[in-house]
Amino acid sequence: MSAPTGLNAGLTAISEEDVARHLATAQSLVTRFLALEAPDAPGGTALAGTGRRFISPVSTGGVSKSREVELQKTVSALRPSDPLLSPDAHTLLYRARRGVQVALAVAAEFARQTDLEPLQARNTQSPLQGADGERFRALLNAGAYVAAFTFAAYLSRMLPGEGQPGEDVPEPAYLFDTPQDAMKSLVAGLDRAISGKPDDAAMLLAARAFARVSIEGLLTRKGRFTGLQAFANTHVKLEGEDFTLDGFEVAPGNRAKPLVMTFRKPEEIIGNHIAKYQAMRLARMIVAYDFERQLNPFVELGGFLFTFIGDGMPGTGKTMLIQMTAGLINDYCQMAGYAFHYENFGVDQISSYQGKSGQNCKDFINNVMNPRLIGFGTIDDVDQVAARRNDDRASAGQQEVTAVLMESFAGASTVVRGNCSFGMFSNYPENVDDALRQRAGARWLVDGPQTREDYVDIFATLVGKNHEIPPGEHQLLAGQEIRKAVTSSYAGHDRPKEDGLLAVWERFEKERGGVKTLDDIGTYLYRIKEVEPRFTGRAIKNITDAIKMRAMDVDLPDDWFAAPDAFLHKSYDEKKAMISALRGPITLEMVLQEINRYADSEFRYTDKSDAAAITDIIRRERQRERAITEIEAMKRDGRWESGR
Repeated sequence: MSAPTGLNAGLTAISEEDVARHLATAQSLVTRFLALEAPDAPGGTALAGTGRRFISPVSTGGVSKSREVELQKTVSALRPSDPLLSPDAHTLLYRARRGVQVALAVAAEFARQTDLEPLQARNTQSPLQGADGERFRALLNAGAYVAAFTFAAYLSRMLPGEGQPGEDVPEPAYLFDTPQDAMKSLVAGLDRAISGKPDDAAMLLAARAFARVSIEGLLTRKGRFTGLQAFANTHVKLEGEDFTLDGFEVAPGNRAKPLVMTFRKPEEIIGNHIAKYQAMRLARMIVAYDFERQLNPFVELGGFLFTFIGDGMPGTGKTMLIQMTAGLINDYCQMAGYAFHYENFGVDQISSYQGKSGQNCKDFINNVMNPRLIGFGTIDDVDQVAARRNDDRASAGQQEVTAVLMESFAGASTVVRGNCSFGMFSNYPENVDDALRQRAGARWLVDGPQTREDYVDIFATLVGKNHEIPPGEHQLLAGQEIRKAVTSSYAGHDRPKEDGLLAVWERFEKERGGVKTLDDIGTYLYRIKEVEPRFTGRAIKNITDAIKMRAMDVDLPDDWFAAPDAFLHKSYDEKKAMISALRGPITLEMVLQEINRYADSEFRYTDKSDAAAITDIIRRERQRERAITEIEAMKRDGRWESGR
């Protein structure tokens, strides 16, 4: 078995050789073995109408009984007159046997990745005692749990059939002493679930229902085990077939639901040139992700956009930009056969229950970051969803969301693989917590149509073609040609736009004659820091990431995305080489434009925040003056009583 140096580095691949080592054991378990069960082991007494079962708190360990389990004979009994198994019966028996093999192979790898393997070796020489003995038993039980989860997951994923099986079957009588004991308990449970079924269809339905119930039961028991963190963070792939495990975060075997939303084409968006261009590039960047390596070449080469924030006034096109980006990614994924997950986190997921809002947000993050798929997550109206940490008027749920987003976007455990991107959108970005806003690697100014030509284009686009009004001298949509528009938009940042930053720029030019060297760049950045204290080292990192992105500002050829084999299905190294061949150098012009773009946004947020604070102070002072006037009038009329 080949394993990476770190559990988060990529896939842990299980070879066919690893699986084959457990063939004899697996064959014996589907042929005949003796299982010890309590009389009510299959799950206890049914609770009417609930689909759940009552489990007695009284131990029945002393009244266990043995039962012969012969899965092969149970499967054959469905057609007793035919000496051969039907295709469905053979599939079930084969998948059960192979599921045992895979589960034992994964459990063996779990032992190698933890202290279990050396502890097992020591225990064979002399029974372990004390702390070592407790550690050994805990890890052995955890290894059994991993084996049971893998077996149930394998059946859920590999048995034929669509949709969630509705049949209610009892849980198995789980045993977690050793991985082999776990396999015996699940094979015995499967045997009981399919026993007596009238035909192949009912048998498969019961088997899939058993796999679902087993997974659900195992997940509810996960908290009882220590030592599972190593497996929770690992990603396992079976080399011989399409089966992967990504810890316990998502129950395996669930098929992605088709994305239902209104998609927009790039030509439907007027203005917002830089934001639209970067969204189009992001859509192509993100599908360059390599599922085998679990890494995107753009992450290694630089320029991948993991987080960004889009801000603008209401009605400037933020929602359309989200629809366009999701639509492009979805189209590329459908062409390549990749799973795509889009999810928005909104105010409706803020809960009044303590801890629930944070859990909802963490689930959102995990769903989008799932390394088995391409993900795009948005947080619309982020200023309402995530609160400033010093805002005592914010709810506890909003504060929980802020903490989760900050840790997920740039925390100690954040791993950027390049399979997903998160966008925060707001009409009032100045109300977003400073530290959270600075975790956005890029700033998209969504300012809508700006020029006279933009307004002609947007009206002509929205009004449709049911008219005979002549276009006049205007050439429709000529100004929306993306490369021309973007070049013009970038050039607009050769000099700062915000008054505060412009003052720093002009003073620097007067003293040093402009920016020409690395020393000049660093000094200009320091001057900005002197005026705007929030311009920290994280701001510099975001700027350099944006510069690297500009260096990777290449138009990936359209023919790369015409068919999967042209680019998307090539190996990681091939994709990396193809992208590297297009990469350009970093220029001084590019550096200054990105510094000014980013710093302009910080000054813009500060100015808006200051203006809002000033307006609030003025409003309060006016209220105070009005209150004083009314109090004086009440005193003159004798209506004022100071004690009331």
